[in-house]
Amino acid sequence: MPTNSKMILRVLVNGIAREDLIPVNMLLVNYLRDVVGVTGTKTGCDGGECGACTILVNGEPLLSCIELAARVAGKQLETIESLAHNGRMSTLQRSFHEQLGTQCGFCTPGMIMASEALLRQQSTPTDQQIKTALEGNLCRCTGYVKIIESVRTAIKLNGDV
Repeated sequence: MPTNSKMILRVLVNGIAREDLIPVNMLLVNYLRDVVGVTGTKTGCDGGECGACTILVNGEPLLSCIELAARVAGKQLETIESLAHNGRMSTLQRSFHEQLGTQCGFCTPGMIMASEALLRQQSTPTDQQIKTALEGNLCRCTGYVKIIESVRTAIKLNGDV
């Protein structure tokens, strides 16, 4: 197929139905950032090794830097922007902020989306389950203590609601 081939991509991005004409070889992270205009998803390694580009596709974490946008046609995509409501951070986002899990902030969207996927499947995960869920997400600022504390705080706050 010629590299200038295009397709119409139909997806649901953060609850909004979209139809966009895109190159068939466009990466999902580039579609989100350049076409949709949601820039919370970061490009880190460009090779699926750091997790900064993690989004949820039909509720499951996916590395958007190594996935073609064409492969998510007809699916529901959620980025970090989808978690806040009416300008208010979600409990998980707020926990990362208050527990200093954000560090420099570059890896934070991917960390939060991987954590969100975990918490949707397991409302009270163990520390080992949290670590396993975050295995594919690298942070160069910390030893991950504050990140795990952030997830634990969100679990506690969600239990208090």
